[in-house]
Amino acid sequence: MAGTADIADFQRWLLGQIPLLNHMGLGPFDYDGQCLAIPAALGPNVNDKGTGFGGSQATLATICGWSLVTLLLRKQGLDCDLVIADSHLEYLSPVDADFVARCRLPDQPRVDSFLERLRTRRKSRLELNVELRQGERVAMRMRGRYVALLRDVADTTPSEPGASRHS
Repeated sequence: MAGTADIADFQRWLLGQIPLLNHMGLGPFDYDGQCLAIPAALGPNVNDKGTGFGGSQATLATICGWSLVTLLLRKQGLDCDLVIADSHLEYLSPVDADFVARCRLPDQPRVDSFLERLRTRRKSRLELNVELRQGERVAMRMRGRYVALLRDVADTTPSEPGASRHS
């Protein structure tokens, strides 16, 4: 389980890597080792109708899943590049107040299979479901497939050990 300081450090690192996120009104990330929640204010993500811009919702959902897998990989000590390969979005209702993206790791056998394949084949994919909620209401769902590519030892990045370079 990650402590509050760990997730705050991760959030600071992430905001430094992806400048767009600094303009989305993100609140403190909440992470318990299995589930990640990223809150966002409506104000910076509003469209011409006064509701949540679909692009902002898609961005938040994508980065929530990407961050959850990145945190999992770091916990395992795996140095990977991580990309989203495919996503499907369902906009269920308008967002007219602050909202939060939530993503939970799949069951342990699927996580174990993902990690084992990554270690043996150097490439693996994990499908995640992300919900964007306004209060208790689910306003949007995203199903995303994330692909991790194990880096060679010689392929390092100056940003941070174990950090994923792509979203």
